[in-house]
Amino acid sequence: MMLNMMAVLSSYFNLVLLATVSTSENEYVMNRMSGITRYLYENLPNFDIAGYATFILVFLMSAIVYKLGFAKKLSLGRNIVIYAFLFAGCIVLTFLALFLPMIEGLIVAALILIVYKSRLWREKREEAKQAN
Repeated sequence: MMLNMMAVLSSYFNLVLLATVSTSENEYVMNRMSGITRYLYENLPNFDIAGYATFILVFLMSAIVYKLGFAKKLSLGRNIVIYAFLFAGCIVLTFLALFLPMIEGLIVAALILIVYKSRLWREKREEAKQAN
């Protein structure tokens, strides 16, 4: 249902944009977009698919950062609630990702957390080896 509402709003906004935006304004907007988002909007077949792809990237990267940095062992019901709120919050982050480097920032955060977790895992393994 949420995706249907987003599709209706997206197609409405596209109609409004097509009616009011000239090519110079379109170029101005494209030049102000962040790197990955601009790449998606320039190379995917239409703006609807690019918007959904941007949302999916933001959600996946947010889920990865959450899992690597903040997740605790919780029951299935609590995890569903957390990921539902993460999904809703990513709608706002997707709008910010159009002109701010949100996806790039999430990638950097994920890389830093991956390095941290790997070093932590290695230290625990060495401590266990020395204890034996």
